[in-house]
Amino acid sequence: MLVSLKWLNDYVDISDIPPATLAEKLTMAGLEVEGIIEKNANFSGVVVARIEEITPHPNADKLSCCKVFDGSTILDIVCGARNIKIGDVVPLAKVGASLPDGYNIKRSVIRGCPSEGMLCSEVELSIGADNSGIMILPEDLPLGEDLSKALALDDAVLDVGITPNRADCYSMLGIAREVAALFGKAVCYPCCDLKEGGEDTSAFATVQITVPELCPRYSARIIGDVTIAPAPFWMCQRLEAVGIRAINNVVDVTNFVMMEMGQPLHAFDYNFLEGGKIIVRTSEENEKFTSLDGKERELKTKVLMICDAVKPVAIAGIMGGYNSEVREDSRTILLESAYFSPSSIRRSARALGMGTDASLRFEKGIDPNGVLKALERAAYLIASVADGVLFKGCIDEYPQQIETPKAINLRMNKITSLIGVDIERARVKEILTALDMFFVETEMGFLVDPPSYRVDITREADLIEEIIRIYGYEKVPMTFPAFSAQSTTPSALERVEKTARTVFIGYGFSQIITYGFVSPEMAETLRLDKHDRRRHLLAIRNPLVEEHGVMRSSLLYGMLMAMKRNINNNNIDLRFFEIGRVFFANKAGELPIEENHLCAMISGMAFKGNWHFAKSPAGYYDLKGAMTGFLEEIRLQDVVWSSEGGVEPFLHPYRAANIFLGGDKIGFLGELHPEVVASLALDTTPTVMECNLDVLATLSIKSPLFKEFSRFPASYRDVAFLIDESVSLAFLEECVRKANECLLEKTNVFDVFRGGDLPLGKKSVAIRFTYRSDKKTLTEMEINAAHQNVIAAITNTVGAQIRGKAN
Repeated sequence: MLVSLKWLNDYVDISDIPPATLAEKLTMAGLEVEGIIEKNANFSGVVVARIEEITPHPNADKLSCCKVFDGSTILDIVCGARNIKIGDVVPLAKVGASLPDGYNIKRSVIRGCPSEGMLCSEVELSIGADNSGIMILPEDLPLGEDLSKALALDDAVLDVGITPNRADCYSMLGIAREVAALFGKAVCYPCCDLKEGGEDTSAFATVQITVPELCPRYSARIIGDVTIAPAPFWMCQRLEAVGIRAINNVVDVTNFVMMEMGQPLHAFDYNFLEGGKIIVRTSEENEKFTSLDGKERELKTKVLMICDAVKPVAIAGIMGGYNSEVREDSRTILLESAYFSPSSIRRSARALGMGTDASLRFEKGIDPNGVLKALERAAYLIASVADGVLFKGCIDEYPQQIETPKAINLRMNKITSLIGVDIERARVKEILTALDMFFVETEMGFLVDPPSYRVDITREADLIEEIIRIYGYEKVPMTFPAFSAQSTTPSALERVEKTARTVFIGYGFSQIITYGFVSPEMAETLRLDKHDRRRHLLAIRNPLVEEHGVMRSSLLYGMLMAMKRNINNNNIDLRFFEIGRVFFANKAGELPIEENHLCAMISGMAFKGNWHFAKSPAGYYDLKGAMTGFLEEIRLQDVVWSSEGGVEPFLHPYRAANIFLGGDKIGFLGELHPEVVASLALDTTPTVMECNLDVLATLSIKSPLFKEFSRFPASYRDVAFLIDESVSLAFLEECVRKANECLLEKTNVFDVFRGGDLPLGKKSVAIRFTYRSDKKTLTEMEINAAHQNVIAAITNTVGAQIRGKAN
């Protein structure tokens, strides 16, 4: 908000306070001054003068010869304006004067008549927008005085950043109250001496409020016999200093009072209000309305409107209508001052894209008790500057009482404990008085009744904030917070999550975060069985949208939705992972079950855009490799990948596996089922994985296991087994482990062959066995004995046949 110090000085004496000091004090009190704009007259050599004589120019019909008195000398001036007369006080640019456009005044002869200067308009001096003629000055200005000094054109404007809770400071009086409290000065409230006459307002207008919850109060007055003309210079000057363009005397008064008191008002041409009625209602669906800016707008339902007996005439609290605006021939004005629901105005302004100075103030919350005060102030000014006659009485419909701040208990010991400074009771009383708070002293402190314009003060902490603001934040001694020097050890879950991020990012995955609430269609999309606990979805009582009506029971659904959005944007080569919580509905009256999961997904090419590698799609083994690397990092052993017993219903039945640890299933990994791919309209088939991090955290080994490297050589035996197609490699590895051969260091499957001369339903699996001792070099006999033990375990369990031995 722009604050003119010249205007501010009308309400609080700041003549002895430098602008920089004022800005610093306001900033320290919570009203940050973002800049100081110096406004100075952009001309020199212009003085106040009076026209003594006007005669027609002998050689030009459109010019006149004037004799102008500058307080000491009568000068001859040739002028072409038609709005001047003898006795007018005007600005005179004397010889040698410099004007804003860079023009320097010189002595000249115009059509045979001498001219020793120039009479100026507002535009020529860059102090206003009126270029209709010479600027007419107040008659009481001293002749010969420099114009910038006579009109007090020099000003400083503060650019103040108002926080959202300080609605009272969106006005000059609001800032004046702050300044008065900070510097111990008094506020001078503006004059409002109403002189009523003429007709009775109630005989000409009525107000009907159909939605009191959206418009609790609506007040109106009528001013007749007004003359629409430019507003006085002093009013235009103040408005333009704060960034508001002058329009005419009536409209300028409404803007002036809005900036002065923070209460937006609106002036209607009474002659365009059919039936003399004001009806406050909400709009109908697709109702059309042309606003003051000339734009036709199509309204939705529940937009608060001001209407007459036939048509809408304004969007309440936002903008008036083109069909009832004040025009040059307007003679009777109906002046509106009202209180509108902040949430209603905010919603309508956002929906229509119509943020205005009025809507800003209504959104923040205005003073409900200031409605009539602002109405009377504006009516007084319109009657003064537009020569109007104020009708008797006013309309004040107030069907629903507006809640104002209640009395709050303020304790002295609470002030000390909250801000850390022991402020004397007498100083607290001074601050409360300076802030216009009504209070009663109690044994513990004060019972404080905030003024109605302080809608932000609702509790004791708010009052304490006001105390320290005025007392001065800089007076609070600096203290360092106490903290423990002990280091904290991350939990097992935190350690596992950190490891997961490190490993998957290292494999080229990007971490994503999806919503914790998903569509109720998740269970159907993933083809979950009716007994699957992931169907026990936790419903949200008041979801923002139906598509987000339940809490997720799996991270996979959100991952797939993120993948779909990326594919729709032609981003196909994806590597995503997410760490988050899933939720399961519990018994009635019990909290839901929560688990921490890890989910990952890979799609597209394994090596994106690299000529060196063949264009091979990323798939099962790429994701399994990343998951295996993660499990090795958290030092989990005996992990089994198996499809025995069936895989998840949303995974491909032959390209997926479950992940087992210690006989318990902890997750799954595999390609997405073709039916799920089709239902989601995906152009590529992703491979997905999800596991339970809580289980992994409890089983992971915190400290690394160290085993000394053997200094003795290893021996190798390669064997090709002919086994049934149904026997999995995981089962073969399990058979080897059960042999419990201490000399066997590791096994490695290096070939799987099908077809050729192999019997139908059979496959050949070639395995390399590595034997080594930590204590000595093994003999051939020891190696053969160990090898035969392992081979027997395999052949006896699965009925395998040995095809031959490699060299």
